[in-house]
Amino acid sequence: MKSLISLTKTLDETNVQKIILKKEPLISVVMPAYNEGEHIAEAIGQISGQLNVNGHRFEIIVVDDGSKDDTYNIVNKINTKNLHTIRLRNNSGKGIALKHGLEHARGEYVLFIDSDMEISAKNIDNYIDTLKTHDIVIASKRHPDSIYHAPLLRKFLSTAFQTLVSILVGVKATDTQSGLKAGRAEPLKKIFSLLAVKRYAFDVEMLTLANLLGYTYTEMPVDIKLRAWFNPLEALRMLIDLLGIAYRLRIRQWYQRNILLLSP
Repeated sequence: MKSLISLTKTLDETNVQKIILKKEPLISVVMPAYNEGEHIAEAIGQISGQLNVNGHRFEIIVVDDGSKDDTYNIVNKINTKNLHTIRLRNNSGKGIALKHGLEHARGEYVLFIDSDMEISAKNIDNYIDTLKTHDIVIASKRHPDSIYHAPLLRKFLSTAFQTLVSILVGVKATDTQSGLKAGRAEPLKKIFSLLAVKRYAFDVEMLTLANLLGYTYTEMPVDIKLRAWFNPLEALRMLIDLLGIAYRLRIRQWYQRNILLLSP
């Protein structure tokens, strides 16, 4: 009996040691960055501080999407063991940058957050907790508890875009474009393996695929302050991307056929 108790104790201690020595972080934060030298260090500090305060195991992966400024050098000067940098030679678009970051993510949960400091990181714990019951969590500027500052024109264009998203591809989220999203790693990696959009409307495509694959998502409040300036050409490209998603979904059924190819 004594030897059995001793063996059980040894097995328990071994399991504890395995947990302690586990290298994979629980949370992988992926931050796309393009010419964000002015904000990147503060953004990393804010996110790291928020996760440290609550005792999370995490890593931060900054994906420099072909920046022309000193973004890459600034990140490399930050001395922390849980910070990693990926540098893309050319500016390839936010969707591609996140895909590269996701490929290197080791966490059970993955958090996508923009590095321009327009979004506060103070609510990210709530996003992570919600992943216990949902596959994906997205920030919504239109959530009743959100703090949302933006010029009237940007609010109007955003509302118009979301109306088109609902009509054309059936995604019923009130806001697909806010730069804060979280998800369980396994569903996200499956979704991103099917993405075709590289830049502007990859968020819509991600949720379109989530619908087709049967993954659950929910919206949560966000504290966001959008700058007055925006590029009208980018707004047009977002619309073109959206029309492309609708075409692949409704006419060609491209997503449906590729999902079948993934099935065992």
